[in-house]
Amino acid sequence: MDPIADMLTRIRNAGLARLRTVSIPQSKLRFAVASLLVREGYLAAALPSPDSRSFTVTIKFNPDGTSFIQELTRSSKPGRRLYVSVGAIPRVKNGLGIAILSTPKGILTDQEARKAHVGGELLCTIA
Repeated sequence: MDPIADMLTRIRNAGLARLRTVSIPQSKLRFAVASLLVREGYLAAALPSPDSRSFTVTIKFNPDGTSFIQELTRSSKPGRRLYVSVGAIPRVKNGLGIAILSTPKGILTDQEARKAHVGGELLCTIA
């Protein structure tokens, strides 16, 4: 099973069901992706639980009740890894969305990866 796809599906489903929080099993990669989404303004918060087996993500909603995240797409999969060079990093919705990459410098957005001039594994795109 793909842990990143599971996390993205939990966030997507919580947004569609209009749930404020969702619990996600803990891992360094998942927490780094969730923290990046908080930093970019797509989620309200990502807080570790006291049991350290999971962390809680707080979904951010628009005033009309819809989730800030309209589209989540998993790009690289365990059966087919997708690596991109710095010149091939996609622009999501012409710069309105973000692509999340796993690079040698950590988990970065597409803009941060271009600025650092590094490529890596294209984990997902968010709009």
